[in-house]
Amino acid sequence: MIRHGQSLVNLEGWNQGNTDEGLTELGQRQAAALAHWLPTKLPTMDILYCSTMRRALETAAPLCAAYNITLQREDRLREVGNNRLDHSPYPNDDLPRDYADYWGSERPFNSITPAMGEGESWMHFRTRVGSFLEEIVQRHRQQTVVAVCHGGVVEAAFDHIFNVGPWRRCEVWLRNSGITQFEYVEHPRRETWRLHYHDRADHLNDL
Repeated sequence: MIRHGQSLVNLEGWNQGNTDEGLTELGQRQAAALAHWLPTKLPTMDILYCSTMRRALETAAPLCAAYNITLQREDRLREVGNNRLDHSPYPNDDLPRDYADYWGSERPFNSITPAMGEGESWMHFRTRVGSFLEEIVQRHRQQTVVAVCHGGVVEAAFDHIFNVGPWRRCEVWLRNSGITQFEYVEHPRRETWRLHYHDRADHLNDL
């Protein structure tokens, strides 16, 4: 799982609300460095999924070229608060502009975007990320799957994989374009997931 490169919405002082922005110049360099470095550690990937938000799509584009692979767009990988209760996405040009004044995991059953009548809660968000993970486990056995997504998606993946309850006690942070590797292991009487690393960012050393 790869977080997108730096976007305008990540800049300190951004006050334009929740909009579908692309990468900054630094974010573009992060994406290019990622696409140059990753094939040296991961020679092949079987499938590349990506959030349908602009900052993720722009991060994934250099990877598509580096691996000569077709991108699979996936709405369930969108950042928290950008989908409805039924997991369908809001239009990218008409997203909920404002989030609640409480953190999603503080009130996990309350809407993250209360001004929207059908906005998702943190638990709805966790469900859509969890459904994606469970589906790829069944669909892509013994394959290498890469997902370009958002920081919140990686957090929700940790909650799902580690079986965290609704009220978490630790935030999971990672840098823009940081990489997290999970392995699904079909082994009797053992844990079914392994975390190999989180927030790996060797490709950022020269940036």
